[in-house]
Amino acid sequence: MSECSTGGGTMERVVCVASLLVLGAVWMVQAVPVLLEPFPLPKDNFDLDPFMGRWNEVAVVSTCPHYMRRKRGNPVTVALELQHGASDGNFTMTATSFRNGSCHRTSTDFRLTDATGRFYHHIARFRADVDSFVVHYKYDEYAMIRLLSIEQPSGNQTTTFKLYSRSMSVTATVLDDFKTLVRQRGLSDDAIIMNQSKGVCVPGERVTITAQHRVRASRALA
Repeated sequence: MSECSTGGGTMERVVCVASLLVLGAVWMVQAVPVLLEPFPLPKDNFDLDPFMGRWNEVAVVSTCPHYMRRKRGNPVTVALELQHGASDGNFTMTATSFRNGSCHRTSTDFRLTDATGRFYHHIARFRADVDSFVVHYKYDEYAMIRLLSIEQPSGNQTTTFKLYSRSMSVTATVLDDFKTLVRQRGLSDDAIIMNQSKGVCVPGERVTITAQHRVRASRALA
């Protein structure tokens, strides 16, 4: 059994195990080696200011089986709020989503790096360093994020791709571009999980998770 970490908030924490969840069918998610060659960064004029504000995590895929298992079991849209930190060198991401029948909120502090569109944070629980790359974006519409997590001292690596939207969905063209990005990095676009909106999430409020939500999520990419 090995552990893997993917970012906090939507860049949430997970422990990676080999088992897969069965939800009426067998979902085969194959972990692939993390590619270490240079990864494309945003164009040089990426500006953090217009990147701040409200986003929704609408799609995800990862090389970590346990993360994928958890997302398959609870494929809900994650509301994100990005705000500048106390200094120019950091920002905070607040993530709000439904989990286990309740609304939960977490916050993660990110540090800027010398590379444009690349952010860093550390998960002390797993001793993991996580780099986030804004690969493609349109400030008022969407952003495609690649996360690379490396645990110490094992060196275990996890690659995750996330698709953010300013609204609750993306156009067919943006989704096709996201699938292409995923394929180019060695993952299957069939494994992409499309998150489903369950309404406004108020921390501490309990909700009823219906089977209908789970059926829609499992068929989203069919």
